[in-house]
Amino acid sequence: MPENTQDENNKSAVQEINENTTVIYSDKVVRDEQDNETEAVAPEQPSSGMSLIGHLEELRRRIIVMFAAIAVGSFICYFYAAEITGLITAPAGKLYYMNPSEAFFTYLKVSFFAGFLLALPIVMYQLWAFIMPAMTNNERTAGVFLVPASIILFVVGLVFSYYLVLPAGIKFFMGFANENLQPMFSISQYLSFVISFLLPFGFIFELPLFILVMARVGIISSSFLSAKRKIVFVMSFVIGAVISPTPDVFSQTMVAVPMILLYEISLLIVKYILRK
Repeated sequence: MPENTQDENNKSAVQEINENTTVIYSDKVVRDEQDNETEAVAPEQPSSGMSLIGHLEELRRRIIVMFAAIAVGSFICYFYAAEITGLITAPAGKLYYMNPSEAFFTYLKVSFFAGFLLALPIVMYQLWAFIMPAMTNNERTAGVFLVPASIILFVVGLVFSYYLVLPAGIKFFMGFANENLQPMFSISQYLSFVISFLLPFGFIFELPLFILVMARVGIISSSFLSAKRKIVFVMSFVIGAVISPTPDVFSQTMVAVPMILLYEISLLIVKYILRK
């Protein structure tokens, strides 16, 4: 009997050792599998996991590149400042400068304005490249079309304002001339008026793109746009009064009417094209 008992105890001890070994081996296998999963997932994590200081340094670098592009564009445009100035002043005809340095600083202002337009694609690319790592693949794909579209719409707004709105505005203001009151525009003041008249239209023409993006992500719909039509009509004239270079009703209307038309076009696109 004692021998049988001893054999049973030995068997129990061996069995317990085997069970413990199995548990330890299972734990090791589980840990190895977790480590392998971690190693497999690690390469898929975003590579832009830099610190706040790193993001600020990258932002500083891209801002330097943007200013450098504008500076190079302005330097190039300075050699054509006379031609660009003649193109801008064409709607008003002959202009004057009231002090010796006014023409020089006007050329500098024209060069900077034209240089900014020339460097606009680089500026937009630097902004896009900075925010792109935080976006999903779908958002990056959409950005490939949004960035060129925003540049094109901005330029179209400038061209629309220069060929249609600006001549009408100049003609309206020169209509106040008579025998006792003759217009004599200063080149510096005229250029400030033109720039403040052109730039708002560049941003106004971004309105359809903004509305389409909002509608595409589901924030607004065609019914929402239709319901807010009256509010947009009033706000267009308010915005026109704020951003127009002069406080008269004519300039306010020239800014508000294109904004309303662009809103209606965006509504039609969202309702009949984007929805499908």
